[in-house]
Amino acid sequence: MEADAAEITDVLTTKKPKHKGKHDKPKPWDDDPHIDRWNIEKFDPSWNQGGMLDVSSFSTLFPKYREKYLTDAWPMVKSALKEFGIDCELNKNEGSMTVKTTIKTRDPYIIVKARDLIKLLSRSVPAPQAVKILNDDMSCDIIKIGNMIHNKERFVKRRQNLVGPNSSTLKALELLTGCYILVQGNTVAAMGSFKGLKQVRRIVEDCIQNKMHPVYHIKILMMKKELEKDPALKNENWDRFLPKYKKKTVKQKKVKSKKKKQDTPFPPPQQPSMEDVQLETGEYFLSDKKKQAKKWHEKQEKQLEKTAENKRKREAAFVPPKELIKQDSSTYADDNKDVAAMAISLKRKAKEFGKQKSFDNVNPEDYIAISGEQPHKKKSNRN
Repeated sequence: MEADAAEITDVLTTKKPKHKGKHDKPKPWDDDPHIDRWNIEKFDPSWNQGGMLDVSSFSTLFPKYREKYLTDAWPMVKSALKEFGIDCELNKNEGSMTVKTTIKTRDPYIIVKARDLIKLLSRSVPAPQAVKILNDDMSCDIIKIGNMIHNKERFVKRRQNLVGPNSSTLKALELLTGCYILVQGNTVAAMGSFKGLKQVRRIVEDCIQNKMHPVYHIKILMMKKELEKDPALKNENWDRFLPKYKKKTVKQKKVKSKKKKQDTPFPPPQQPSMEDVQLETGEYFLSDKKKQAKKWHEKQEKQLEKTAENKRKREAAFVPPKELIKQDSSTYADDNKDVAAMAISLKRKAKEFGKQKSFDNVNPEDYIAISGEQPHKKKSNRN
């Protein structure tokens, strides 16, 4: 018994060696040139004649403003889903849409397509466009852009860059990628092929994260369209033909920081009420007639001031400008002659005064003080 137990433990503890790639054997259809592996074949109901084993269902909420449109478009949605054996329900009380499989459902993946249909309808995609998602060659992608940037002003500006003036940028992206694109709120809904959806997601993320403007992506896509037409460049790298854009740093204006008010534990001073103001001015004790008369007088004074100001403005247009008075050249010549004559007379008077006051007739004793006597006053030496 002990030997048997030891053998069992050895078997349990020893791990069997794993053969990596044992299923990666060559298949006869690997090298078949007639098989297109990228082609999506349309589902045939004969592939699943037994139907679904269990009921699968999905539901989603929709905003209040979409209720009226969904009520009008629901018969079209219901008839489109009925062709694939899917049942749908619109609950207005809860604001929800529900899709579920039935006994007639054959395609197992159609319930996922129906789930995408109600998601697109809740995100404001028109019903005729949303119904196309039920086709096998059509897929959808809902890109959430609300959490990519926290500043609301920048978010709105970059979202507008994605749309462009008169939706011109969005239309160009739809033509180049082959996808339907709808920008609504914090999400971008896109419908198309897998290749186109991958391009749309990259363009949207680069735009919202400010990595590259959508216009540059449009230029690159246009060049790729032209390169696809050349069969010689089919298996070559296109990086040497595509432009490379560098991000330019633009100097931003410095935001002036506002000085924070000093926090104090005391409340602000109480403002005077209307009654307090009336008590200070004495208006509180006036009768109603006097109050009305006072208001009327104030109104009349304001009207008079206004009319006077308007009259002054009207009359200002009729006031002639001041004319510049030009002086004749003869007056300047006369002034120059007068100045010259004054200068000559001053020189002559100065010479005459110098002759009268000569230092030869000066008596020095008049200027010398004698001891014991007071100095005499200076006498004028006039003969």
